[in-house]
This record gives sequence, C-alpha cells and structure tokens, in this order.
Amino acid sequence: MQANGQSAMWHFISENISQSTNRPFYCQHVQPVSGGDTHRAFVVRDESRRYFVKVRPARGPAQLIHEAEGLRAISATNTIYCPSVICCGTTAEGNQSHEYLVLNHIRFHEGSAPDWAMAGQQLAALHQAPGYTEFGWPHDNYIGATPQRNEQYSTWSVFFAECRIGAMLDKLSAAGHKLVSADIFTTRIEKLLHGHLPAPSLVHGDLWTGNTGFCQNGPVIFDPAIHIGDRETDLAMTELFGRFPDAFYTAYSDAAPLPPDYDQRKPVYQLYHLLNHALMFGGHYLPAAKSAIMDIQHTF
Repeated sequence: MQANGQSAMWHFISENISQSTNRPFYCQHVQPVSGGDTHRAFVVRDESRRYFVKVRPARGPAQLIHEAEGLRAISATNTIYCPSVICCGTTAEGNQSHEYLVLNHIRFHEGSAPDWAMAGQQLAALHQAPGYTEFGWPHDNYIGATPQRNEQYSTWSVFFAECRIGAMLDKLSAAGHKLVSADIFTTRIEKLLHGHLPAPSLVHGDLWTGNTGFCQNGPVIFDPAIHIGDRETDLAMTELFGRFPDAFYTAYSDAAPLPPDYDQRKPVYQLYHLLNHALMFGGHYLPAAKSAIMDIQHTF
C-alpha cells in the first residue's frame, strides 16, 4: 500500500473514502499516473473499487477544493458528465500534510464523430442552465496553477477586462514581463466588449482537448476553472490549442447558435489563456501573447 513512504497519507485518505461512501475502503494498491502541473495523480484500489486521487503538499492556499467545487457545480446542472467528487480535504500529517481530491475512476475511450456531436449538444445545455444573474464567482479560484481573480459584476465587459485581462497582465508584470500598459489595454478591452451583452452562463473556464474525454456515460469534462461568464469564452478556448472536431461545433450551433460577430471577440477571449500560459511556462508563449495583444490593438 505504501507509495513513496507515505503510508500515513494513504491511511488518512482511505478513512475519508470509507466515511464518504459508507463502505470500508483500504488502499491496497496505489499506482502513480500522469497528472497535471500542480499535483501528483494516482489510481488507488482495493479488491472491488478504484478511485482517482490528486495529491499536493498542503503549502499555501488550498487549490484542489476549488476543483471539487467546480465539478460539483457542473454536475448539479445535469447537463454533461464530469467526475464525481468522493471527498477532498487535507491530511493530518503536521508539517508533511497533503491536500487531496478523490474522484470516481473513469475509463476513457477514443471519441467518435457522434461522441463529439453529443459533447457539443451537452456543452450547449450547460451554457443554457438557468439561475445565474451576475458574472464572476463568489471567491477566487484557479486556472491551472494560476490564481484566478473572481469578483461579481452585472456587466460582462467590466468583469472580463478587470478580472481576466487586467489581472493577468498585472501578474505578468509582477513576474518581470510587461507586455503592454495594463491600465490602457484593460480600458481598451472593456470598450471593445462594452456593447456585447451575453446572458450569464456557467462556463468550464479551461476547455481544451486535455480537459475533455469520453467514457461509457458519454462526453466528460474535468479540471474546470469554474465561473459565470460569456459562453463564447469556452468556445474560444476550444479553438486555441487544437480545434475540436467539426461535429462538436455543428451540434453546439444547432442547439445554441452563436452570434454572427463571435469571431471578432474570439481572439480577445483567447488572449486570457495565452497570457496564462506565458505566466506559467514563459518561453514562446511570451512573444505569442505579445503578438496577440498587438493584433487586437491593430484590429479594433
């Protein structure tokens, strides 16, 4: 059961799985699997059940609890499948404590054209889920390893300009990368979006091929950067790092047609993710982000 000498951690997690499921569970087998940039990932199992577990040192602000919150918010809409949160928290190991998130284990398979069409239909349903009146989120969370600023605004253009583009430019500047005057460019973004009045939608927030998949329950989305925003931001992200198959966009458009001027806003929405990648990874993302900023300035 021991993994890297961390038997106390797995004993604690086993107890919490048992309490959450009302069934005794003991991590008899712990298998490391590929994970993200902010945590380690494992598949744990006993003789009859298995779970997917994310673990990270409990230093600084909690991160995995925000992922759990996002997954629960998506699941509550009953529109598109996402991993079920079994339990999450922090182990009691003193200075060696870990933050953990336990999810149901999913067996993925390759998506077919009908699978992608279903994903488009179900994402449209997620974006049309009722009950939201303001943009933002009650508190900050994360997009990847980056703290994501969230306040609540009634005006989309102000929220996106201030909490997305402005906040990310400030982070880059603090890291020594001043790509543009943050104040001037943030004002420009607000003006560009000022006449656009989308309905507040629950959005995944970081929707690319690496955060989507397919299983026996249909399409799956995971690793959200959840908030209430413009649904177009999810679509723009799907086109940034490897466009989804055409069947996805056709089905989405049939269920919830996009405004004809969506393509004008797409590079503005994609810029947020380019800035985040420049912050997290540097390298070629820095000139790519700067080039995108210049294109936006010259286009509008």
